Amino acid sequence: MRLVMNQPVERMDRPYARRWWALLVLCLSLLIIVMANTALTVAAPDMTTDLGLSSADLQWVIDGYTVPYAALMLLFGAIGDKYSRRGALVLGLVVFGAGAVTGSLVDSATGVITARAIMGFGAALIMPATLSLLAATFPRAERAKAILLWTATAGLAIAAGPLVAGALLENHGWASTFLINVPVAAVALVGALVLVPPSKAGHHDRIDYVGGLLSVVWIGSLVYMIIEGPHFGWGVKAVTAAVVAGVGLVLFVVWELRHPRPVLNVRRFAGRRFAGSNLAVALFFLAVFGAFYYLTQDLQFVLGYDALETGVRMLPLAGAVFVGSALTGYLTPRLGMRVTVTAGMVGGTTALALLTRIDSASSYGDFVAPLVILGLAIGLALSPSTDAIMGAFPESELGVGGAVNDTSLELGGSLGIAILGSLLSTSYGSHLADATAGSKLPSSTLSTAQDSVGAGYAVASAMSDRAQALAEQAASAGSAERAAQLKSQAGELATGAKQMAEAVGASFSDAVAHTSLVGAVVLGVGTVLVGVLLPGRVGEVASTEVEEELEVVGAGSSAG
Repeated sequence: MRLVMNQPVERMDRPYARRWWALLVLCLSLLIIVMANTALTVAAPDMTTDLGLSSADLQWVIDGYTVPYAALMLLFGAIGDKYSRRGALVLGLVVFGAGAVTGSLVDSATGVITARAIMGFGAALIMPATLSLLAATFPRAERAKAILLWTATAGLAIAAGPLVAGALLENHGWASTFLINVPVAAVALVGALVLVPPSKAGHHDRIDYVGGLLSVVWIGSLVYMIIEGPHFGWGVKAVTAAVVAGVGLVLFVVWELRHPRPVLNVRRFAGRRFAGSNLAVALFFLAVFGAFYYLTQDLQFVLGYDALETGVRMLPLAGAVFVGSALTGYLTPRLGMRVTVTAGMVGGTTALALLTRIDSASSYGDFVAPLVILGLAIGLALSPSTDAIMGAFPESELGVGGAVNDTSLELGGSLGIAILGSLLSTSYGSHLADATAGSKLPSSTLSTAQDSVGAGYAVASAMSDRAQALAEQAASAGSAERAAQLKSQAGELATGAKQMAEAVGASFSDAVAHTSLVGAVVLGVGTVLVGVLLPGRVGEVASTEVEEELEVVGAGSSAG
C-alpha cells in the first residue's frame, strides 16, 4: 500500500504524522459542499422574491448544482488517482470559490443557475478527493474512525447549512449565503497545501476516458430526468433524458466489462457487501434529503419560523448524528456492519413513520423525536457503509472509490427531492383543492395557491392586504352606504384570507404526513433488501480479506 503513495519519506515507515490535521482540512472541504445545498433551502424565499424566480427557476437554482456534481465525480475521481488527488482538491476549492463569488454578484435567474453549476463542477472535484485522500493518508487500523468523523461532518453540514444561512439572512441578503463559502474555501485551500500530503496512484496506465465520458452521459441524463420529469412533466425533454440514460448505462457497462483497465470495475457490484453498502447509502439519502426538503418548508411556512429560527430547530439532528457516530464506532467492530447499518435504516424508517402523525395542530415538539431518531440513524448507518465501499478498492483506485460512494449519495438525494418533493406537491395541491371546494375565489387564484405552500400563503397574504385597504377606504368613504359596502367586502376578504391560510397550513401538513408514509415504506423495503444483501460477520471477514489481497496485488503491480 505504501509503495503506491507519492508522499513524504516518513509515510514509508510510519503513518503520516499530521494526518489528523489533514482530516480537519478534508472535513472542512466536505462541510462547504454539503452546506451549499442545505443553506439554499432557507435562502430560497428571499432569492425568489428578489429575483422574481418562477418555480421552474428555483428548481434549477437548486439542481443546477446537482447535475454537474453527480455526473462528473467518477471521471474526476479517476483523473485525481492518476495525476494528483491533492491537486484535484485544490483545483476544486478554487473553482468552488469562484462559483460562490459569481453567485453573490449576479442579479438574474440565469446568473444564479450558472454560478451554482460552476460550484457543482468544483464540488465534483472536491468530494471524491476528500475520501480518497482520507483513505490514502490513514492506515487501515485508523481508517474506520477517520471515515466516521467524515460522515459525522456530512451530518453536521445538513443541519448547519440552514443555521448559518439563517444567521446571515438576519442582517444580509441572500448573496451572503454564497459569500460565506469563500473564506472557508480559502482556509481549506491553504490547509490542503500545508497539511494534506500529496497522493496519487503508482501506476501510469492511460485513463479510460471513453468509460469516464459514458458515465458522465448516463449519470447526467439520469439526474436530469429525475429533476425534469416529476417537477415539469414527462414531456420530450424528460423522456429523451430517460432514453439517453438507459442507453448510456448499457454502453457503459458493456464497455467497462470489456476494457482491460476500466474507469470502474462494474464486477464489484456482484459482491454483496459492496452492492448492499451502495444501496444503503442511496436509499438513506433518498429519505434524508427528501425529508429535509419538506421539513424546512413546514417549519418556515406552516409554523412561521424565520430562517435563523428554522436553523436552530434543526440542531437536534446534528447533535444526534454525533451520538450515532460514536455508537457505530463502538458497535460495528463488535456486531458487524450488517447490524449497525440495518439498525440505522430501521431508525430512519421509524423517523419517517413518526412524521405521518403531523397535522394542522402539530407544534415543533412533534418534530423533535423524528429529528433526533433520524440523526442517530445517519450516524449509525453511513460510516460503516462508506468504509465498506472504500475498502473494496485498491489504493490505486481510491478516487474512484470515493466517487462511487458520493455518486450513490447524490443519486439517492436527487431521487429523494424529486420523488418525495413531487409527491408532496401533488398531495398538497389535492388537499388544498378539497379544502377550498365551493369557495368564491377565482379559479386562477386557487390554481396559484395550489402551486406551492409559499404561493398559498402569498395568496392569503394578498387577500389580507386587500381587506386592510378596503377597511381604510371605508373609514374615509363619503357616504354611510359606501362605507358599509366597503366594510362588508373587507370583512368577507379578511375571513377568506384567514380560511385560506388555515387551509394552506392544514393541506401542507397533511401532504407532509402522506409523503412521509411513502418515504417510510420505500426505506422500509430498502432496509429488508440491504439486510439480505449485507453479509454476516463471517462473510464480512472474508470480504475484507479479499479487499486486502486486492490492495497487495495493486501495490505490487504498481511498484513493478
